[in-house]
Amino acid sequence: METGSEEKIKILYVDDEENNLQAFKATFRRDYKIFLAISAKEAREILIEQEVDLIITDQRMPEETGVEFLESIIPIYPKPIRLLLTGYTDIQAVIDAINKGQVYHYLTKPWEEDYLRTVIKNAFEMYTLRRENEKLTEALLKANEQLEFLLRQNLLS
Repeated sequence: METGSEEKIKILYVDDEENNLQAFKATFRRDYKIFLAISAKEAREILIEQEVDLIITDQRMPEETGVEFLESIIPIYPKPIRLLLTGYTDIQAVIDAINKGQVYHYLTKPWEEDYLRTVIKNAFEMYTLRRENEKLTEALLKANEQLEFLLRQNLLS
């Protein structure tokens, strides 16, 4: 953890086009910690090593689509917020993204920097709220267990 400053949002960007990866990194590297993957396979290898907050993936990739990739990682990596990018207006891809890939937001290519920045900010707020909610739920469950224990102690004595 960095001290004294907010830790950078960690983003995994998956795209089979190298120039898109480099353009994304060049645009956002000062603001976020960026991990790049040229395929879903490479993205999975990064996820094993790195905890990321957001995953942005292209839909149209040769081995598997962005939706297939996102759907496949949900059981293992449910926490990152998922965003889907595509250069095509494929309504079925959008429906699949929302239903199967649990995608928070769908963006068209080429992405517009300010808009993407806003989407990332909003997605990270959602991520932070979910994490905070999990912590509060855990604390509440623990408090309930302690209360039940104390009640049992009183009933038995």
